Amino acid sequence: MNDSSPKTPLITLYSASWCAFCHMAREYLKGRGFTFREIDIDRDPAAAQAIYAKTGQAGVPVIEIDNEVILGFDRPRIDGALRQYKII
Repeated sequence: MNDSSPKTPLITLYSASWCAFCHMAREYLKGRGFTFREIDIDRDPAAAQAIYAKTGQAGVPVIEIDNEVILGFDRPRIDGALRQYKII
């Protein structure tokens, strides 16, 4: 059975309050109408350590769209990751 209804992606944005690119990523996702979870790495050091362990990078933003990890505010990669959900 082929279900053609779009699946909703699980999106997590790892950010910091002082990060301009994090603000841009947040506004981009909001502007496109996506629901996402945001984790401030300054308030959650365990999340910062987990992202570092996963990516080897200490920078933010890091955006996880299901199992795809996107480093930085990379609009083409964000859009590419979301295309499979037929919502872009």
